[in-house]
Amino acid sequence: MATILDIFVTQTYNVNTLAVADISTYDGAPVSPSLGVGVPGFPVVEIPFVINTTNIINSFKLGLSEVGADYPLPDGIYHLTYSIAPAYENFVTKTFMRVDKIQEKFDSAFMQLDMMECNMAVKTQAKVELSSIYFLIQGSISAANNCAELESEKLYQQANKMLDRFIKKGCGC
Repeated sequence: MATILDIFVTQTYNVNTLAVADISTYDGAPVSPSLGVGVPGFPVVEIPFVINTTNIINSFKLGLSEVGADYPLPDGIYHLTYSIAPAYENFVTKTFMRVDKIQEKFDSAFMQLDMMECNMAVKTQAKVELSSIYFLIQGSISAANNCAELESEKLYQQANKMLDRFIKKGCGC
């Protein structure tokens, strides 16, 4: 059996954490497992990686905050590289679009929309606007998954602008 490295990013439903699961198969004990994490707007950070489990990463582990502080991780395109020694031969790279902060904002806007109080025309328009915003968020994720990073960022920014406008004006009830 050969060593096959693979990782999987899983949802934590928490803007402060990132979960990366090791789904590799190993031929013997791996040497020096590490994870390189490229956070949007910050240099790549190498952190120790625990094999055969889910690694929970926060702002402190990434060097973005001090001990005891737990800040939200930024949305954007993340680049992950999992490697074992020798790293130049044994590595796997994953790229994904993190949208936890905008999703939290979207959920808040959706929950503020009182479906029972609005008149039908206003409620229908609000649903259309929220659906358009959600579509843009999903488009951003899809673009990132298909190596279209610039398009992903544009779709994310458009969704964020539309969401800010939606929240500012309210549902009009």
